[in-house]
Amino acid sequence: MKLSKWIALALVVLVVGLFFYFDLGAYLTLDRIKAEQQNLVELAASRPLEFVSVFFAIYVVATAVSLPGAATALTLVAGALFGVFWGVVFVSFASTIGATLAMLIARWLFREQVQEKFSRQLETINRGVEREGAFYLFTLRLVPVFPFWAINIAMAVTKMPAIQYFLVSQIGMLAGTIVYVNAGTQLGQIESAGDVLSPGLITSFVLLGIFPLLAKRLVDFIKARQVYRGLQKPSGFDTDMVVIGAGSGGLVAALIAATVKAKVTLIEKHKMGGDCLNTGCVPSKSLIRSAKFAQDTRRAGSLGFVDTEVDVDLKQIMQRVQRVIKAIEPHDSVERYESLGVDVEQGHGRIVSPWHVEVNGKTISTRNIIIASGAEPFVPPIRDIDQVDYLTSDNLWQLETLPERLVVLGGGPIGTELTQAFARLGSQVTQVELLPNILSREDEEFSVMIQARLEQEGVSVLTGHRAEAVVSSGEGFALQVTDPDGSIKEIGFDKLLVAVGRRANTAGLGLEELGITLNGNGTVAVDDYLRTNFPNIYAIGDVAGPYQFTHTASHMAWYAAVNALFGVFRRFRVDYSVIPWATFCSPEVARVGLNESEAKEKGIDYEVTTYNVAGLDRALAEEEAHGLVKVLTVPGKDKILGVTIAADHAGDLISEFTLAMKCGISLSKIMGTIHVYPTMIEMNKFAASEWRKSHKPDWALDIAEKFHAWRRGTP
Repeated sequence: MKLSKWIALALVVLVVGLFFYFDLGAYLTLDRIKAEQQNLVELAASRPLEFVSVFFAIYVVATAVSLPGAATALTLVAGALFGVFWGVVFVSFASTIGATLAMLIARWLFREQVQEKFSRQLETINRGVEREGAFYLFTLRLVPVFPFWAINIAMAVTKMPAIQYFLVSQIGMLAGTIVYVNAGTQLGQIESAGDVLSPGLITSFVLLGIFPLLAKRLVDFIKARQVYRGLQKPSGFDTDMVVIGAGSGGLVAALIAATVKAKVTLIEKHKMGGDCLNTGCVPSKSLIRSAKFAQDTRRAGSLGFVDTEVDVDLKQIMQRVQRVIKAIEPHDSVERYESLGVDVEQGHGRIVSPWHVEVNGKTISTRNIIIASGAEPFVPPIRDIDQVDYLTSDNLWQLETLPERLVVLGGGPIGTELTQAFARLGSQVTQVELLPNILSREDEEFSVMIQARLEQEGVSVLTGHRAEAVVSSGEGFALQVTDPDGSIKEIGFDKLLVAVGRRANTAGLGLEELGITLNGNGTVAVDDYLRTNFPNIYAIGDVAGPYQFTHTASHMAWYAAVNALFGVFRRFRVDYSVIPWATFCSPEVARVGLNESEAKEKGIDYEVTTYNVAGLDRALAEEEAHGLVKVLTVPGKDKILGVTIAADHAGDLISEFTLAMKCGISLSKIMGTIHVYPTMIEMNKFAASEWRKSHKPDWALDIAEKFHAWRRGTP
């Protein structure tokens, strides 16, 4: 903390200290006020302007430095001296100015440190304050059970604008001000604080505090009426919930509903299991495994064998991919889900009203709808791209012949995984990425590490290149690109794989006709409870974002299903505070929480600790001694802000740090936990040890060294 802040804090502490040292609180007791009431009335009458100014200033200062009991006593004095009207006017402005100053002082002194230490927790709070902060501050101001000084300090760490804080505080404290000032006018009849803070009066204030909550419910009801205006709600329903889409999110939502004995209908227009099972996670990881075997044979010499090449038969590899899908299919099958109590409809679902979904020529009435329709590959508007049969993650799996020359458009996780897989299978691969780095969401050293590995394996990685057009060439087709210098070049290909991202599946669902709001990127707009602008319609997974991962779709499904079925009692805000993910290239890159780039972008202070996997025993034994563990922590503390791992099996290894962040486990606790030797997960413990080494107490070690020398009798 800066010197100026220490000085300011010292002044505040000094004022409070003097208040107690000189026992100034004795002047604010009920008996003392009553004893001096006549003298104060006479002084106010003789010099009104000066008296009011001094009183106003004292009230502001007492509130600004949060002197205990001062505000209550001074409010009673104001009623006794100025009457209800002027007492309320003076106290209302003085208390609000003082409270705002107290908040601003606390904000200046502490917010920076609090934001650093609790940045992730405060992200959610700040989003809530942006939306409904005024409402909750108003509620707190209405209930005198909550100390106003505590409210001032608590709100200081949020991002609520000072002017909003001032206005809401003035309005919120007005009811209490009137009551206390009015009590002050009857000062002569008050024998104790209990006469003011009587159970009846406190009950009245609590009811006043509950009123805004009831009012908010009323506002939500009115908003819903506005949204549903002109629409006829059924008197009864065929089902409690209809889920559109049987991918990861839809399957989990339907299963939760059936488990709690709700009647649920699951609609899937294509294949059960969605993209993850049929065209995404499962087939891509199966392909990567086959490609890894091919690569391992080429480096057989490093394992004590003769280097060799395998004959790659892409048709057989793709048959293996389909075999893996078939082995997993029963987990997501119609038969399994119907046996669990889910009604499954295979057809195209369309929302025709907030309570009706059409499918297979019939209309199902339902209390709630969950949209889990997923996403599809995005194909950028590249000139003449339609003249070639380009590949995406949807149709890639029908390939039977390995392309000799493959251009992969996109340097994100999907593009990078498939680039390496096809290069290892024997294709001559060129990867084209518009941004300066592949895997641009990761810190630069990890992007550079993976690019170097791809280039080592024969891939031509072209970053900073913009795809312009598909053109004919002497050998077939070529992708025309513009390099970072503005020069145009052509890259010949036999197959073009487009992997630049995915867009939400919203077409044909009836969303636009019904008026369901979409975000600028085409995803369905939802609130913290995953509700659309129609409170009984929810959206989860890729169709809603913000994370397009299978595991986040499942995570969202719990919140949506529980809120839809039991939201009348309690609703749960979706929690994105600890989201891990991995790119399954070699080495794998996995992350949870902040990385260094995001911390800089958000202005969050951090420390970096790294551990080089090259020194790990198991990694050496596996011929996988490459990679890095990078941990971000709060400066001077072992509280984890985020971790990135590049290593073999990083997608598995990140789980320990994910659990640590979720449960508030520190690096010291990880370091003190026994890890099996020799294993890859030891790298997590060693990374924690590196943090401890950099924070060792040198002064204590110096003392220990002198102690041991003394015991040895060494001078």
